[in-house]
Amino acid sequence: MEIKRIGVVGAGQMGNGIAHVMALAGYEVLLNDISEEALSHALAQVTKNLDRQVSREKISEEDKKASLARIGTTLTLTDLGKTDLVIEAATERETVKQAIFEDLVPHLQPHTILTSNTSSISITRLASRTDRPEKFMGFHFMNPVPVMQLVELIRGIATDEPTYKACLAVVESIGKTAASAEDFPAFIVNRILIPMINEAVYTLYEGVGSVQSIDQSMRLGANHPMGPLELADFIGLDTCLAIMNVLHDGLADTKYRPCPLLVKYVEAGWLGRKTQRGFYDYRGDTPVPTR
Repeated sequence: MEIKRIGVVGAGQMGNGIAHVMALAGYEVLLNDISEEALSHALAQVTKNLDRQVSREKISEEDKKASLARIGTTLTLTDLGKTDLVIEAATERETVKQAIFEDLVPHLQPHTILTSNTSSISITRLASRTDRPEKFMGFHFMNPVPVMQLVELIRGIATDEPTYKACLAVVESIGKTAASAEDFPAFIVNRILIPMINEAVYTLYEGVGSVQSIDQSMRLGANHPMGPLELADFIGLDTCLAIMNVLHDGLADTKYRPCPLLVKYVEAGWLGRKTQRGFYDYRGDTPVPTR
């Protein structure tokens, strides 16, 4: 099946990034959100990111204009029913995602593929609440979408081969690499990455090292581009905790127990960069460790 029109649910950081790369690759994109302000901010962010690519001579000014012309916006979720592929990129809460799919399903074309950008929630379970579990997949982009080269493609237990191949073709057409993952908690990237971050928080919690020494050790000792606590702030501590809870609940293994300090930061509303405080305080000119 040829995919020409793509619907994106959620105009946040992930949603606007997905709209950006899809439009740049030549797809017609319809971006949905419940807030007009969110849609306006998303278009401004896409424009800013395209401008950055123009300034670095990765794309031309004409590419930028053509890409922006391919992105439409709507506050009406059901307008996405006329697209060939829907990528849901709403809040990482299962009840929210289920409600979106339930509202959308009656308005979809028979051939439309449904996907979720979830970083950890069961694809099989999400698919089972729709009328097309065989045409449902996990389509997990990494953040920031325009920069990161990987997309995890996750098959639910019912996902058929034509759906997988159609999604794989889309990933290849946007110049990214697909990693196929089975539908188990947190898939591949977050199954490995988030427990490492959780262990770094335990290392801080137990007083083995400070925020600065932990991040410095992993940057210089393991050649990581970013320390684990700095990375946690970038991802969002609430997201890290949510994924740890999915791992802990789904695999029932104590090694996935979220660190109490991570829980405490989330309870305080210190979620990282997006709230100006996490393991670092971002309110000044340079980030300062909070412990």
